[in-house]
Amino acid sequence: MALDPTALDQIFRTARTHNGWLDQPVADSLLEELHELMKWAPTSANCWPLRITYVKSPEAKARLLPLLLEGNRAKTASAPVTAILGMDLDFPDTLPTLFPHVDARAWFVGNDALIETTAMRNSSLQGAYLMLAARVLGLDCGPMSGFDAARVDAEFFAGTNIKANFLCNLGYGDPDQLFQRSPRPAFADVCTIL
Repeated sequence: MALDPTALDQIFRTARTHNGWLDQPVADSLLEELHELMKWAPTSANCWPLRITYVKSPEAKARLLPLLLEGNRAKTASAPVTAILGMDLDFPDTLPTLFPHVDARAWFVGNDALIETTAMRNSSLQGAYLMLAARVLGLDCGPMSGFDAARVDAEFFAGTNIKANFLCNLGYGDPDQLFQRSPRPAFADVCTIL
């Protein structure tokens, strides 16, 4: 059964990418609720490579802000939460638990290229699921890729095999700071039915 038009508006049609934020905190319990919702969305062989670091405290923000492009600093400083969405290149080690039906870990042994492409593809999917779930829960999102990934990895993922994929500010967007909505392509311009 399809969702009602109000829900579709909230998730897609009237939802916007936010660059300005209201001074309203996001509770840790809401981030946990966000996880409990988005964790059910599919990944290849349930591989779940996404690893999320939620940057909330002033101290953590001070570590992150210098690693961003200048144009992303002010909006990130004012966002209640910035999610660093990383991909764990050691995800095959979790497959015996997360996908116990077959020896899926063996698919990846010695194949670093397959590990990296699988981690990138699926952590990107999971980041999109996170943003949709955030919108369902009443949060606004501001995804971005303007940051120094190597420095973010060193600062937040040192000693691990996790690599930053992208960042997403979360909170309650300030509608007065929205840009005019950009156009989207028509079906016929980007889609083919064979």
